[in-house]
This record gives sequence, structure tokens and C-alpha cells, in this order.
Amino acid sequence: MKNRQPRIVIIGGGTGLPVLLRGLKQYPVDITAIVTVADDGGSSGRLRNDLHIPPPGDIRNVLAALSDVEPLIEEMFQHRFKTSTELSGHSLGNLILAAMTSITGNFVHAIQEMSKVLNVRGKVLPAANQSVVLHAEMEDGTVVSGESKIPYSGKKIKKVFLTPKHIKPLPETISAIRKADLIIIGPGSLYTSILPNLLVPKLGHEVCRAKAKTVYICNLMTQAGETFNYTASDHVKAIYDHMSCAFMNTILVNSEDIPDDIQERYSEEMSKPVIFDTERLQDLGLEVIPGEIASEKDGVIRHDTKVVAEMLYSLLIDEMKKRNNN
Repeated sequence: MKNRQPRIVIIGGGTGLPVLLRGLKQYPVDITAIVTVADDGGSSGRLRNDLHIPPPGDIRNVLAALSDVEPLIEEMFQHRFKTSTELSGHSLGNLILAAMTSITGNFVHAIQEMSKVLNVRGKVLPAANQSVVLHAEMEDGTVVSGESKIPYSGKKIKKVFLTPKHIKPLPETISAIRKADLIIIGPGSLYTSILPNLLVPKLGHEVCRAKAKTVYICNLMTQAGETFNYTASDHVKAIYDHMSCAFMNTILVNSEDIPDDIQERYSEEMSKPVIFDTERLQDLGLEVIPGEIASEKDGVIRHDTKVVAEMLYSLLIDEMKKRNNN
């Protein structure tokens, strides 16, 4: 069907994914967000352990980003309790998703019902319909278990892996990847937000064999405990080292300087701007698209949702034109 909306699949988690989605939902595209379920910290971790459900936090943030409701409703959904009781630290959205999972008996059904309530533009799918545990093998051979613990090990990561061994992706996830016109990886923490999705058996395999162009949105800053001193090509190679293929076609990189005062603030966290080593990226077979894609708010650097969304939509339209001409 030539009149259908172009289909975009976005794979990630953490804080980067919702930022991107807020921009993309303004365009006439069919969005499917595939979100990690490896989180084990904070409110998500407590609900995961207490109720034996997949962690709802990253899903909640994506639902909020794609929602089309009054700002007050979204604010209520994202509200985090600050009390001295057991509610302290929980966000209302996490509790609602936990309640809906209990009512429907299924985490995916809970997400679908909440998507209706929040008038979500697109589909939100967990990478798996179960909790998974992320482990990191360090270069010294030690293993750290738990997504929230990995960045604080003080050691260099050699590889990450998931348990249990038999994790099944959702059929809807596989279908979305196969039908996609554009697949977007990131932005997000390399080892704790991006790779936990791609390491789900069959899901990563489908991304490898997908016909759609795959775009990687590289992080703007390095991350202590995960990507200390990593260049852009180091990010790509780390993903490829975990996969059975070199599957990315294009990378979006930031071409503007990060202000010195912001860099100083980040240096206190052992973080600095990612160096975009264009030649090495091209040697890896990637088309490199530079742009002024960084924005700063309250001393925090994030991808500029409007600029990145516009770049991705242009890429998508170019792809659709090529496909229609062939």
C-alpha cells in the first residue's frame, strides 16, 4: 500500500529514547518502540522483585513520551512520591502498570491498555514479556550481575549477556522489525540500554537480517563505568562484537562543540564529549551524517529532539522514494 504511513522501529531505553520519541511523534509515521526490560534499580527494581513482573520504568517513560493527553495527566502519570512511607520513590505510572499487569495477568496487555488510556501515538513493546537479568563480564574475568550495578563496578566491560538463556521476543516485535521502513538504534546507554534489547535471542537476529536501513544515534557524551574514553567507532564495534553481523548503515553524529562550562561539569562524572572519528566509522561501512544535534537544559546535554527527528524523517522519506522508484 503506497498510501500507508512509513513504519519506524526504534530500539533502546533509558533517558535517550523518550527524548527522541517526543520529536518523532509529530511526523506522519507509524512508530514502534522496542524497550529494554533489564532495569533492576529504583522503583522498577522494587516492583520487579516484589511482584515478579518486568520492570515498568523505561516502558512508562516511553508511554509518556508518545502520549497525547493533557499535560496534567502526563504529569500525574510521571509523578514520583516523596514520602517517608513505602510509596517513597515509586512513580504513579509504575504502580498503574503493575496494577494493570495484575488485573490482565500479562505485562504486554497492561501496556496495551495503558496505551489506550494515554492515547499513545504508536506501539510500545517490551523486548521480552519477562524480566531479564543483565550481566557484565569485565576484562579481569569477574562478572557483575544487575543492570544498576554494572556502571559502578569500577572495571572495564568486556561483554554483557542476559539470563535466563531461553528468552523469547514478542511475535509483534519480530513482525514490526520485518515490516519496518527504517530501524533506529539508540540513543541510550550502550551496555545497559541498547545491547539488552539486541541480545534477546531472535530479536537481534531479525535486526541483522532486516531489509530496512538501520540508523545508529550515537551518544553525545561518554559514560563512566560503561564507555569511558570511547569514540563513536568504539560504540559501533562494541555492538558488532556482541552481534553476529555488521548491520548498521548510517550513524548520526554531533558536529557542534559542547560548551566548556558544561564539559567541566561532566568531567566531574568522568564523562566527556564522544569523539566522532569519521574515517574509522567509514571504514566500518557506515554513512556518517553530522549535525548540530545537541541541546542543553539545566546543565544536562541531550539530543535535540526536533533536529534529530527532522533528520530521521528526511532519511526515511529518501528511503521511501528509493524503494518506490525501484
